[in-house]
Amino acid sequence: MSSPLARRAQKMRLPFLTQKGQLEVPSPTEKDLLKEDAGVCVFKDPHEELHSLPQPYRMINKLVNLLFDQSWEIIEERDRLREAELSRVQPTIYPPVFQSKLNNVPNCMAISQDYVFIGGAKGFSIYSLYNAKQIYVWDKLKVGVTSIWATDLGTEVLVAPVDGMGIIRLFYLYKDGLFFIKTINEADDTSKQMPCINLEISYGGDFAAFLLQGAGDTWLDVYKLPKESWLKEVEHPQVTTNPKKKVKQPQLNTLDPMASDNLEMDVNVCFRGDVKLSVPVHIMKIKPPKPITGTTFKSPLEVFAKVEGCYGLGSGHNHFIKDSQWEQQAAIFNAMYKESLDGDSEEGPPSMATFHFLLASCVIQMPAEVKSPSGVAGVIGVHWMGHHNFFLYSLNRTLKDKVEPEGVWPCAAPIALSLLSCCCSYLVLACEDGVLTLWDLAKGSPLGVVALPEGCVCQSIHFLKWFVVHEGRNVYPEGPVTSQVTCVVLCTDASLHLVAASRTQGPTIRTLVERPAKHPDEAVCAVAPVQPLPGMVLVFSRNGSVHLLDVAGPQIVCGFAPPRPFHLAAPWKPVFVVSAHQPYFLLRGDRPDGAEATSEARDIPKSVFYFHFAAYPLLEDISRNCSIPQADLPGSASWPQALSLEERCESFLQKRFQKLEHQVKEQEHWTRLRRYSLLLQRENVKK
Repeated sequence: MSSPLARRAQKMRLPFLTQKGQLEVPSPTEKDLLKEDAGVCVFKDPHEELHSLPQPYRMINKLVNLLFDQSWEIIEERDRLREAELSRVQPTIYPPVFQSKLNNVPNCMAISQDYVFIGGAKGFSIYSLYNAKQIYVWDKLKVGVTSIWATDLGTEVLVAPVDGMGIIRLFYLYKDGLFFIKTINEADDTSKQMPCINLEISYGGDFAAFLLQGAGDTWLDVYKLPKESWLKEVEHPQVTTNPKKKVKQPQLNTLDPMASDNLEMDVNVCFRGDVKLSVPVHIMKIKPPKPITGTTFKSPLEVFAKVEGCYGLGSGHNHFIKDSQWEQQAAIFNAMYKESLDGDSEEGPPSMATFHFLLASCVIQMPAEVKSPSGVAGVIGVHWMGHHNFFLYSLNRTLKDKVEPEGVWPCAAPIALSLLSCCCSYLVLACEDGVLTLWDLAKGSPLGVVALPEGCVCQSIHFLKWFVVHEGRNVYPEGPVTSQVTCVVLCTDASLHLVAASRTQGPTIRTLVERPAKHPDEAVCAVAPVQPLPGMVLVFSRNGSVHLLDVAGPQIVCGFAPPRPFHLAAPWKPVFVVSAHQPYFLLRGDRPDGAEATSEARDIPKSVFYFHFAAYPLLEDISRNCSIPQADLPGSASWPQALSLEERCESFLQKRFQKLEHQVKEQEHWTRLRRYSLLLQRENVKK
């Protein structure tokens, strides 16, 4: 008789011998086994027995095997990740230097000069940037502040909070006083309320634009800000008080329940509701471009005869095409893409616009009689969602003037994003097909055109101050440098790219962070440049990590994290702000929910953490020695230097004079062409 172990070994043979009837393990002495059992033995695959199982056992078996295989793959992947993490050199993680404990949820933050503005549940708070001390709280709203802007006006700050209803208010911060200016879009009837979905304030605070949308309509309101009048009015205030109604000062919110009432004596800023400031002047209302329709002109001669000025044709926004031509093109398009268009509804009016305040330069055509002060915005550039054109409107107009663009820059594809540098000298237009156009507005010519890798769609663009690598470290060249631009592009697939261009060579593109195909939790969701550190950007990942990336490497320098048990509640949309001039950045941290939270953390729902780059040993030397004279750099003689103000004015005047001469000649040719078209029309009528 065979043993149980021998019978088990016989069954595990692949393929094994199966007998019809009862199976026994034959002794090795039987020589004619195959001859005797040839008629009763068959060869079978062991998996065939599983396939022959009845339902639902066959399906259950497949699901169990699939679950086992997937679980085993996950286990192996975790082991590989654990081994890779152990072998990888972990960057140094730095804690914050200050912590602001808040009563309400900080929805948004902004930094201007030495102040930090935090939008909360019923208003906004003002803090000191250097010690995280609360200076003032303005909390008169019924809804929370969702976004806040703070613009430096020199010694003053213009604050623009937007609440949850889309209502925007303007405040003026001067020394120890906070002044209310005006509510821009508040309506008595809530059904007619036009929420503000975007705003922009010009460099220097001379103009402001607000994108309003509601009730199926969208437009852009442009205001001129009387900042000179504001300064005079706050220095020599004219107090207008009402004896029947006392101005109630808002109370300061503190976290210390034992704080006494005399805490208001330590407040450095007070609200001056008794002083009225001049309101902004509405100068322009820009609506989305109308869809192109056919012209009523019957012949080209009629077009030349009735259009005034030689700039009416070919300027990007005056096209004379017949209705029949549009119908033919629409029929061809619908026939070619019939399958893709089935079931699609008609697109509504454009709901989003991006706009920038540009300085007057030779690339922007302006009327000869318009004179704009140096350093003051003279043009607003607008592009609407889904449109190919970038429109340029002059800011030297009144509300009675007809709103027409002075210039149009057409693009080959719809413009998805655009960004203006902080110095207003460079502009980037990113199209939906992944093509980026870099413009040097000061020189009046493009620096180049570059295409992102195939499949990458631009999500955000960030300018970096021009830097060079000298003796293994990143430094800023001292003195002005022209026609040199560097920007970081974050794509929708979480890949990060560095784009650089200069006058002497064409644009280049380099990948900094690849798309995380196997580890989606490491995907980059936000990027912020750090101006005090040359060539450095903050990178926020979906797993909640915050790292400082050196784009010259590229390599991770260090990391930042709030103290435990705080973490980022929404890592894919972090709430942070980076100072443009001081080595600080602020990050919102949330306490964990559940048993992990300590008693102290439960009492403080939200906190804002202050990180100071110069306070960390690894970054202290970089922040202090971040510039170098251009004479010490190799090849400094070939660097493009910025011209002096007199040389720039002389060059601009010469180019302007040459352009005026060319315009006079074009106008003469246009006049002759109009006369000839009128003559031909008269002869056609006589015939």
